[in-house]
Amino acid sequence: MVASEAIQRGPARALFSAMRPRQWVKNGLIVVAPAAAGTLLHGAIARHTIIAFLAFCLVASGIYLLNDLRDKEADQAHPTKRYRAIAAGQLSATTAVVAAILLLVVGFLVSLGVPRPGDLLLVLALYVVITLAYVYWLKSVAIIELGAVASGFFLRAYAGASASHLYVSSWFLLVISFGALFLVVGKRASELKNVGVGLTRDVLAEYTSEFLGSALTLCATAVVTAYCLWAFDTTTTGLSANLDATFPVRLSVVPVVFAVLFILRSAQEGHGAAPEELLLRNRTVQLLLLAWVVLLIFGVYE
Repeated sequence: MVASEAIQRGPARALFSAMRPRQWVKNGLIVVAPAAAGTLLHGAIARHTIIAFLAFCLVASGIYLLNDLRDKEADQAHPTKRYRAIAAGQLSATTAVVAAILLLVVGFLVSLGVPRPGDLLLVLALYVVITLAYVYWLKSVAIIELGAVASGFFLRAYAGASASHLYVSSWFLLVISFGALFLVVGKRASELKNVGVGLTRDVLAEYTSEFLGSALTLCATAVVTAYCLWAFDTTTTGLSANLDATFPVRLSVVPVVFAVLFILRSAQEGHGAAPEELLLRNRTVQLLLLAWVVLLIFGVYE
């Protein structure tokens, strides 16, 4: 974003920008559990999944507003974040707080649209508590802040299962957990190399490139191992329980491994990006994601 774009934003556009609609792509994780279970196209489950998606979009946007309000001064000194609506002075603190509260309340109300909403409400509540703890405290605590950010991806994925009360494979949870941590560590590695300490996150002073490189390798290994165990599981709860679907499901390991290698290489070269940037801008990741989705469709919905 350039300065001229920031200056031209009116109140409504400034508020919408501060809600970070581009980050809603992360909520696509809500679809993964019902899709992998082969039930996403069932009418009721599709409806519950959409409700969970909308609830997370609203709640997450409320948190983003509070985060940008909390980080206003730091963002004003950042080379790109200074163009955020609140940091640029285009959105007042009062408007941001009121909008954040409304978004949080409406998000929880929307979640009541699923049957027996207790599980989904609990997941949303955990997301809000952990994320607010990150905004006001944990973002300055090394290592823990990585887990706090990664937990947001885990909870989104679990929300997809909670909305329709679906069984969730342990391997699935491990893939999501370590996959999220892998992306977060990769982004930190790039920030440390490209921006450095002081202009972005103070917690980067607690990390070294060697440590983040080792953490990346560890997470990449865990992701690939867990995904292979998930894809090759032939029990009644595994992706390959249907023997006719075994080949395409097992073949889906290939795009996953290549995606991990590509992101690992990019992060170590200082080109790591946030998950939404990878999905919206990186052509290689988009093609690998498409290949993975096609294979799972043939395997699960055949």
